[in-house]
Amino acid sequence: MVTNEFDLVRREVDPLTRARRATELVALYQQRSIELARLRRTAIEEAVRERGITYTAAAQAAGISKGRVSQLRKSAPPAARILFGVGPVLVAVPTRAMPDRTLPVISAEDSIAAEHMSDLLRAYGFTVNQFRIPTDGQWRPTGDVVAICGPKSSSVTADALTADPSLDFTANGTDRWAITDRITGNVWDSPMDDDPAENADVAYIGRIRSDGANVFLIAGVHAIGSVGAIHHLATPGVAEALYATVGEAPFSAVIRSTFDGESITSTDYAVSPRVHP
Repeated sequence: MVTNEFDLVRREVDPLTRARRATELVALYQQRSIELARLRRTAIEEAVRERGITYTAAAQAAGISKGRVSQLRKSAPPAARILFGVGPVLVAVPTRAMPDRTLPVISAEDSIAAEHMSDLLRAYGFTVNQFRIPTDGQWRPTGDVVAICGPKSSSVTADALTADPSLDFTANGTDRWAITDRITGNVWDSPMDDDPAENADVAYIGRIRSDGANVFLIAGVHAIGSVGAIHHLATPGVAEALYATVGEAPFSAVIRSTFDGESITSTDYAVSPRVHP
């Protein structure tokens, strides 16, 4: 398939189309190269850990020098990178129609969440592209996607969430949105909706398949909850621990966070990550 893509670029008659496709393919190859480096690093570490061989023996079997193994252990992306796919990664956030605005807008919290998520992805070596979900919520995820969008903002998100065997994210009769644990029956709604309100929110996170795309979904009951969830994922050691628990399988969890203005002050799991059957 890759050879065919390469040959198609070479045979493209129009020079501008050829240049654009070559640029896209370069980005794709770069992402695959980073992923291969991650796979090689994790494979060598797995062999040393599970087979009891030395790094020298692992290097020899992999066809590289011991010095190169030492470089890989320092420079290759960590195993947790695969949580978000192979790359490039599309970061999608919803847009909202405003009566006094001609063009749709993005909430301040969603903008912050997208920025922080993009920073985290780039730290893992991903090429990041941005996508604005239309105001009607209709879109089609393709490739590797991080969607920062709740079911209220997009029926695509709502449909994907219905397939989650662990958690449900719906509104009750008073249009108050909440995350329900399908297994225990516990309900996690937003303390922001309490009376008196509390500076805290909850968010769904999960990895799901949506029409062939790999989607890492982040959905706060309110937009600030998504910021809190990303803050949690970016905390040193959290993504690594999450990967150790779920690997590359579909999963979901609930994160509770507190905030002061737009700053997140604390985060933790309200529902620990669960691998889907």
